[in-house]
Amino acid sequence: MAKLSSINKNERRKKLVEKYAVKIAALKAKANDKSLDETERLIARLKLAEVPRNANPTRVRNRCNTTGRPRGYYRKFGLCRIELRDLGNKGLIPGLTKSSW
Repeated sequence: MAKLSSINKNERRKKLVEKYAVKIAALKAKANDKSLDETERLIARLKLAEVPRNANPTRVRNRCNTTGRPRGYYRKFGLCRIELRDLGNKGLIPGLTKSSW
């Protein structure tokens, strides 16, 4: 089980990303628009730098939904490898079977 503080920090980051997504997209579009004046583009870049760092989507960490474990994460299931194996062996994930040969 991951530290609760790490899980909560990641949740706060997700909320910030959601909150600032529209603003960041608008500022990036303005900063990359070649038809605008250079000073307007510079102002857009400066405003983009004022946005909180944790509002950047790359700061969000994928974590297991049950344990909060950050490593060995499977996006398709939203689980880490350990939980995926446990739930798969118990038959709780439809369509997942343990391979053997």
